[in-house]
This record gives sequence, structure tokens and C-alpha cells, in this order.
Amino acid sequence: MPLILPPRLTASARTLRDTARRRGLHTVQLPDREVPEGLCEGDAYLHAGPSFADAVAPALGIAPLEAPADWLARLPAPFVRREIRAVPIREAYALRRPAFVKSPNDKSIPALVYADGSRLPGPDAVDPGTVVLVSDVVVLDAEYRLYLLDGQVHTGSRYATSGRLDLAPLSAAARAFGSELLAAAGHTLPSAIVVDVGVTDAGQWAVVEANAAWASGCYASDPGRALDVVLRAAGPAAHLAERDGAFVR
Repeated sequence: MPLILPPRLTASARTLRDTARRRGLHTVQLPDREVPEGLCEGDAYLHAGPSFADAVAPALGIAPLEAPADWLARLPAPFVRREIRAVPIREAYALRRPAFVKSPNDKSIPALVYADGSRLPGPDAVDPGTVVLVSDVVVLDAEYRLYLLDGQVHTGSRYATSGRLDLAPLSAAARAFGSELLAAAGHTLPSAIVVDVGVTDAGQWAVVEANAAWASGCYASDPGRALDVVLRAAGPAAHLAERDGAFVR
């Protein structure tokens, strides 16, 4: 079964492509969002951004998994260390304080600290009903990416310190926090997902966000183990586990 890739590849995507080839998988890099004849529906995997996935996954019978839009907002306070709400952007326009605002599962609303709600993209640019995550602003000393598979931390890496790209192996403490999160809330996630976590400037662990594994960079994670998660996270719908049915994008 082929791994479908978009026209332009990041360095991480090239690493996963090469890893897939070494595993014996055929890879297909499409020149655009048109699915050519000859690609077998229901017999492919995907690694790409959300808009490309939306265009090609239905035609290929691929079931991309992602966390629920309000997943982060529903986590218990000890896992997030800040107030987070999932609201229509029309409500976020009323903000009169700085807040970190982002789209839950894509990049349609840039993930930024906005001085107030008037700085958000307006109704001329985005549907007022679009759900966004509105969060208190926190400072993170270090951030880690966790690839989660079947309720376990499968691989991961550090990707930033003090907001700057800084790759390093996954720390034991980050792995332990991921395991604690899975024990408490693993049932609220698909079987294959990426979750970013970090250490605040107060020294507390917190979940940063969930990301679709099929659209995430692997940083310094073990590429073979990252690929395991990607293949589960965006594979043939016919092979979808029953528990994952609720998490298809």
C-alpha cells in the first residue's frame, strides 16, 4: 500500500518518506490535489497537511484521525495549568485582554497571542461560527512532542526551549507526564495521535496541544516509530478500529 505525500515536502516529511521506503512501502508524491486514476481507493496511507488531506483522503478511502476540537478545553486543570475555552470565534471577538488563540486542528486561525479580540481575523475572513481555542498566556521553558500509539508513548523528542527550536531526545520526565496523561485521558484520544507537552516557567508540566500525527513534524523522534503512528493515524478506512470511528476528521 502506498504512502501518499503532498507536492511540497518538509525535511520531516522527507525523513518519513525515506523511512517508509526502507520499510518497503511504495511512496507517491502527488503534484497537486487531484487524485490520478490508478491509485487504489481504500488501499493507501497519508502524510500531509490538513487542507491536502481534506482534498485527497475521501477519494482514497483514507480515515485521518484527530482529537476532538474541544479536547484541550476538556482536560482536567492539573494537565493544562491554565484556563482554556473552545468557543465560536464570534465570542472571542469580545476579548478585552491578551489571550493565546488558535484553531483546534488546523492552521486557519494562526496560533498567536492576540492583544484582544479585535486583532483576530474578522467575519469577512472567517465564518463567525468557527471554533477556536482561547487560552490564558503561559510561558514554557521547554516543549516536547509525544507520538502516542495504543495508549503508550511510542516515541518523541524535545523541540523547543524558551520558544526557540531546540531539538533533543525525549526526556524521562516528559515521557512520564505523557504516560500520566494517557492513564487519565487516553480514552478521549484516538489510538494514534501526537500530543505536545511542556514545562512552564513555574516548573509545572502542562499539555500544550494535540496534533494529528499525519500532519506533524517528527523533530528528533525515532522516525520508524513516528511512522508507525502516522500509518495508524491515516490509513484505510476499511481497517479502522471501532474505537477510532469517533475520531475521523
